[in-house]
Amino acid sequence: MSVSVLSPTRALGGVSGLLQVASLLGLVLLLLKAAQLYLRRQWLLKALQQFPSPPSHWLYGHMQEFQEETELRPLLKRVEKYPSACARWLWGTKALVLVYDPDYMKVVLGRSDPKSHDSYRLLIPWIGNGLLLLERQTWFQHRRMLTPAFHYDILKPYVGLMADSVRVMLDKWEELVSLDSHLEVLGHVSLMTLETIMKCAFSHQGSIQTDRNIQSYIQAIRDLGNLTFSRIRNAFHQNDFIYRLTPEGRWSHRACQLAHQHTDAVIKLRKAHLKKEGELEKVRSKRHLDFLDILLFARMENGSSLSDVDLRDEVDTFMFEGHDTTASGISWILYALASHPEHQQRCREEIQSLLGDGASITWDHLDKMPYTTMCIKEALRLYPPVPGISRDLSKPITFPDGRSLPAGIPLSLSFYGLHHNPKVWPNPEVFDPSRFAPGSARHSHAFLPFSGGSRNCIGKQFAMNEMKVAVALTLLRFELAPDPSRVPVPIPRVVLKSKNGIHLQLRKLL
Repeated sequence: MSVSVLSPTRALGGVSGLLQVASLLGLVLLLLKAAQLYLRRQWLLKALQQFPSPPSHWLYGHMQEFQEETELRPLLKRVEKYPSACARWLWGTKALVLVYDPDYMKVVLGRSDPKSHDSYRLLIPWIGNGLLLLERQTWFQHRRMLTPAFHYDILKPYVGLMADSVRVMLDKWEELVSLDSHLEVLGHVSLMTLETIMKCAFSHQGSIQTDRNIQSYIQAIRDLGNLTFSRIRNAFHQNDFIYRLTPEGRWSHRACQLAHQHTDAVIKLRKAHLKKEGELEKVRSKRHLDFLDILLFARMENGSSLSDVDLRDEVDTFMFEGHDTTASGISWILYALASHPEHQQRCREEIQSLLGDGASITWDHLDKMPYTTMCIKEALRLYPPVPGISRDLSKPITFPDGRSLPAGIPLSLSFYGLHHNPKVWPNPEVFDPSRFAPGSARHSHAFLPFSGGSRNCIGKQFAMNEMKVAVALTLLRFELAPDPSRVPVPIPRVVLKSKNGIHLQLRKLL
């Protein structure tokens, strides 16, 4: 009888003991984690002692300084105050070194350090492991495979396709400005550059600029750019499982699905076309293949080297990079010319003397507009489409001024900071195309709108051609002026955007 009375008491005692052990174990683990974080912070403080920065909070670092609306202003203050580079604390145990000096850039971009894992891994659900995110031998193999897609023999006929897409956009603008001369241009330019990349790299037929369904893809890309950037800055959103449970995580998942539906449809359409009788042989006989055909033929002829996932990742990467960065560049170039009418008019006169009414523009014309090219480059200096990239140091590094960093430190290469560095570019906020006059001297790494080193932008010539075509045909058709009531506010995202859009006033030229 006594056994039956004591058993529940013993059971309760056993449970209580287990809870005490679990609590003690949890406390020990918590203390170990706290010690680990403390040691990490002490290591970072020692590693970064040669790179001063503004005072930071022990927990949230410089996060308050880098708010969404003002982030570029404190960046430029740092560029002026701290030579070459400075430390930046994201939160208590996470810091990086911000670089904006051409000598530093040259050293870093001449190495083979991997892209920063903490930042770039967050792009994987969106663009997968394409050329932008691949590393080492796999990156080299894909780069070598895709380089022929940007051979000048391939790029030459693209100029006509680019011009067709630009004219569709300009025709639409004519209709719109007949009702209201004010226009937000970035949305229209994004549609145009998306159509261009689909025609040139993905063999798409017809215009998509009048297709309302394509707007969902454009919006998905815009959302993903904002969401990814916000996630990088949020300490609580770093864990994938936790992020998926948040409203932002679910929004990101839906946007990824929309983006992937678009690229899957592009691949499916091209595969179906190649299955038509005679088409495969016709394409195979071409001296140079388009981007998507290179991928499809690599898949068909050596399936083990390029999986369906690899193929989709590359298409996702180039569909995004091939239109969004160029759209940003063109829109900011138009804004810069709108803000400087004397340079705009000089470009227009140069283009008129070269093209007349612009009925025809070819590859040969693109090298015969030197002043327009100078203005395009100066606008890209002021508004670099990709404001920065990141690297994780795989081994120690010593910079030309003698300062050094150990392996494991992330670097943020700020192209925006570099291009606005007064020690590199006197009066950096002044729009001065003469900086790029033929024969003008500058540091090899002072101007990096397409990055530098072996991992520079594979499509930089394609992008420059598209910018020249878009600017030339636009200036022949319209006079541009800024909208004083809506001055664009640059904000750094994956691509340089404007917080309030890029609004211009357009006047149709007679």
